[in-house]
Amino acid sequence: MPMPLPTFDDVLAAAARIAPHAHTTPVLHSSALDALAGCVLHFKAEPLQRTGAFKFRGACNAVWALDDRTAARGVVTHSSGNHGAALALAARTRGIECHVVVPEGANAAKLVNITRYGAHLHTCAPTIAAREAAAARVQAETGASLIHPYTHPHVIAGQGTAAMELLNAHGPLDALVAPVGGGGLLSGTAIAAAATAVDCRIYGAEPEGAADAADSLAAGERRVDFVPDTVCDGLRGALGEPNFTLLRLHAAEVLTVPDAETLSAMRLLWQCLKLVVEPSSAIALAAILRHRERFAGLQVGVLLSGGNVDLDALPWGAAA
Repeated sequence: MPMPLPTFDDVLAAAARIAPHAHTTPVLHSSALDALAGCVLHFKAEPLQRTGAFKFRGACNAVWALDDRTAARGVVTHSSGNHGAALALAARTRGIECHVVVPEGANAAKLVNITRYGAHLHTCAPTIAAREAAAARVQAETGASLIHPYTHPHVIAGQGTAAMELLNAHGPLDALVAPVGGGGLLSGTAIAAAATAVDCRIYGAEPEGAADAADSLAAGERRVDFVPDTVCDGLRGALGEPNFTLLRLHAAEVLTVPDAETLSAMRLLWQCLKLVVEPSSAIALAAILRHRERFAGLQVGVLLSGGNVDLDALPWGAAA
């Protein structure tokens, strides 16, 4: 039976639940980036969140929402990196076991984060089907609760707290832009905006090489049979069913971006904000720069999702 879709009440409950554990991240500004974009940008700096990404919000909410008996059996997930590290730390804050299924070839920096927080690693083939099968196997063997990286309602609600913080501190905003892979952050953002900023437009930023969210919304049905081809390792997952439903419900629009422009935006953010962001985060700025006409003169919130970069494999090379 599918879980109920999260509501704004769930986002409010998540904010209270994670308050003892998660950071309220700062909002950054850059006059240089405002000039390039032709609008006023408010960057929510989730790379400064615990584990280096917004994912800790949803993972923490899901872990602390478990009753004591269920929590004692631990948690399991599959993740390319950021959600795995977030769930591992969230589990550690509650003193329970965590199992993370990771695809072969996952980002090295993110694997270090997962192990640093004490999770048990399980490796699988780099496909969504393999990840889900391996997670189901570990769940059956351990009795752990599956905390899906983007379809779990407590995860979605937890992710929505980032946009809620941004809107409460710097609203009203005309638009919010967030990366979209599986859709946890963007759907949580849409829930928060619908309740607190009804005139705010919601945009997702998605790689051209993994544009299933854009294709799904255009078709009116999920189109998730694809092989991702993008440097944005955190955005290779297929759009989830509840996430698709929420994005349609709140009239979100998805803008696609080529990887080359995402990497240029990544470098700009490092230079102008002095903030380490990963490609899956920088794509939000890249979408704005690619579609300046949509945002001209507006007040725009930008969810910078994470900053877990493999520093031994920077995309602009040693000469930079």
